[in-house]
Amino acid sequence: MDLRSQVQLDWLDYQQLMSLLRGYAKPRDRVSALLADGSLVRVKKGLYVFGERYRRGPIRREVLANLIYGPSYVSLDYALSSYSMIPERVENVTSVTVAEKRRFNTPLGTFTYQPLSNARYAPGIHWRGEGDIRFLMASREKALVDKVWTDKRFKPTELSDFEPYLTDDLRLDEECLQALDQEFIAVLADAFASKKLRLLVRYLGRTS
Repeated sequence: MDLRSQVQLDWLDYQQLMSLLRGYAKPRDRVSALLADGSLVRVKKGLYVFGERYRRGPIRREVLANLIYGPSYVSLDYALSSYSMIPERVENVTSVTVAEKRRFNTPLGTFTYQPLSNARYAPGIHWRGEGDIRFLMASREKALVDKVWTDKRFKPTELSDFEPYLTDDLRLDEECLQALDQEFIAVLADAFASKKLRLLVRYLGRTS
């Protein structure tokens, strides 16, 4: 497929696709044909990946998570699992955004987005991956803070509420918890202006 040779990455957006197909009299019909024979896969409206036989490597779903809905970064359960902080393998790619809460069911899996305010969004995120395959993801500390903050089921009133939540409910690894940067978690708690997170800081300080 000539299209494949002109695209460096394994994904492309609608504008890029239309530009590459500008020589066709009916480029939209050509897109429909490529989708029908599996040469292209539509992730969502305006975002495509090449079919498996044309891919140059495994698709990093973290990259797609950043592209599907943004601004956003990978966090919460998926990030905690990626850092081996929880034992479960998390299939749904969970992210945080400054936009509205959303869920996308795609041919490459489910992508969910939890909202945060601008002040709570920015601290503690960084680029991961290498070369052109890079994506925004929460640090270990930010992933935990995001999880505790967004989990509306958990409403602690005292420090003793945290142990069953962190170790039994979330099943967080104790060594991973002790290795976290508590000073940075305190900075995040201030940015969130959250009593809930300040209690988390105090709990982690007592157990370290």
